[in-house]
Amino acid sequence: MNALNNLRDIIGSLTGIVVSLIALGVAAGVVFGDVAFVGDVLGNLLGLVNALGAEGIVGLIVLAVLLDLYR
Repeated sequence: MNALNNLRDIIGSLTGIVVSLIALGVAAGVVFGDVAFVGDVLGNLLGLVNALGAEGIVGLIVLAVLLDLYR
């Protein structure tokens, strides 16, 4: 059981790092445009939201999930 708790903690930490990197990529994309080490995170994120936003309520759900992940 201790191994599962350790694995859960590791996965939670990695998820936190990835979400932080996404937030950094969006901020860098807004301020600097395309940044070499970040890529086009903002463009990819906007493309995802636009694609799902075409489905109506699904776009709102995705926006809520993304905002929750950012917090």
